[in-house]
Amino acid sequence: MALRIRSKEDFWSGLMFIGFGAVAALVGRTYNVGTAMDMGPGYFPTYLGVILVLIGTLIAVRSFWVVGEGVGRFAFRPVLFLSGAFAAFGLLMESGGLVLALLALLGLSAAAGERFHPWQFVLLAVVIVGGSAALFVYGLGLPFRLLPWE
Repeated sequence: MALRIRSKEDFWSGLMFIGFGAVAALVGRTYNVGTAMDMGPGYFPTYLGVILVLIGTLIAVRSFWVVGEGVGRFAFRPVLFLSGAFAAFGLLMESGGLVLALLALLGLSAAAGERFHPWQFVLLAVVIVGGSAALFVYGLGLPFRLLPWE
């Protein structure tokens, strides 16, 4: 009996997990791994990579038994908007502060979706920005500027 891939999306996503996990584990091994009680800089990427390889293997093996919907067309809009959202967040954290960086991240991420409701964005922005400022700046005391003029 020949094995046949029944769920191409599971098969390819499993291979993607395996690939990213293998790279993370191999790169992590170039650093001092340490032990569970005395973790080195390579500990987290090495073991996270191993976990990703295991998850990817399970997903890829599952593709031989579960029937999937098939791989659809490539979604350019979400890829472009989400890439821009991550880039804007990184750039604005340096120059614009936490509030502007999060607003750009949330706005561009919301624009990546098919359904965009302004009232949901406002509610999400208030919760995320307020919670992040409370947790990271005031709770943990991290040295993040909230606004560009601070």
